[in-house]
Amino acid sequence: MKWMLLILSSQIGAGYASGQEIWQFFGVESGLAIVLFTVMFTISAYIVLKISYRVQSTHFLPVLEHLMGPALAKVYDVLIMFYLFSMTMVMIAGGGVTLQIYKLPFWIGIFLLCIVTVGLFFWDIKGILSLNSILIPILVAGLLYALVFFQTTHHYTWTIDLTRQYNWPASITFTSLNILSVVAVLSSIGKDMKGLGEAKIASVASGLIFGVISFVYNETLVQLSGSLTQYEMPLFAVLEGAPYPLFLCMAAVLFLAIYTTTVTGLFGLSSRMLAFVKLPRWTLVALLLAVMVPFTTIGFSDLIAILYPIYGLLSLYLLVCLLLYPILGRWKKV
Repeated sequence: MKWMLLILSSQIGAGYASGQEIWQFFGVESGLAIVLFTVMFTISAYIVLKISYRVQSTHFLPVLEHLMGPALAKVYDVLIMFYLFSMTMVMIAGGGVTLQIYKLPFWIGIFLLCIVTVGLFFWDIKGILSLNSILIPILVAGLLYALVFFQTTHHYTWTIDLTRQYNWPASITFTSLNILSVVAVLSSIGKDMKGLGEAKIASVASGLIFGVISFVYNETLVQLSGSLTQYEMPLFAVLEGAPYPLFLCMAAVLFLAIYTTTVTGLFGLSSRMLAFVKLPRWTLVALLLAVMVPFTTIGFSDLIAILYPIYGLLSLYLLVCLLLYPILGRWKKV
């Protein structure tokens, strides 16, 4: 259960919970794409967990070397570090935007997010897992409640034409984008796993939850496609007309998503950097945040639109390596 929550915390961040990420990749004619994504994500997560457990890794370089060899692993090592840095930067920017709903200035929101993030790392992995056990169920339940509330109050009818599912290639780029954080975070827990049974449960459960939420969220955004350009975050379009207390609660849920993904991103990045930087983890995290904050002046939606498709394309080879890993006969050699 704790590894399932860790996977979800690394995936359901500002871009996803706000709807930006889903609308960027999916949209109309995407039912099949989301089903394919769920399958590929589940398989990939299990493979990463299995390799991580067998090699007892504490960061992602050993897993990358096993998947693609030492030479390419060095290239993807740099790519994933840059990905974690920039995506955490996106989360911080999203945190500042979200707390503006509570009349807090953008920079005050960012400062508060950084303070509570650094504070958590005093307890390292135990603190992260304890936090996830509380926040992720709240986050998932809150998102589903908002989506169900919209459907029950607007009475839209879903129209899914199985003969018109032309956006299925989006499943490949969306999976490859999410695989980067999966590899980064799950490769850091190899020594903490007790067996492969945990890997199977975590990968299947997280894949199903992620897939169901993605499908419902996407169908909701399709119904609102005409008005999404008016909002910084599509989630606010979903909440249009909702009672103000629900709006405030969902803003809190969005902030929780940002916080948990910021934490897991920094966990993966700091785990890699601790291999060659001898500092307490919380100190390293504080230094990383100090470098990231100045870059948050770029608009949140602009960051999502620019960075997500680029990373999705660059990580395609990594996804291919993961999906072909069992087929190529290397599965039993771990």
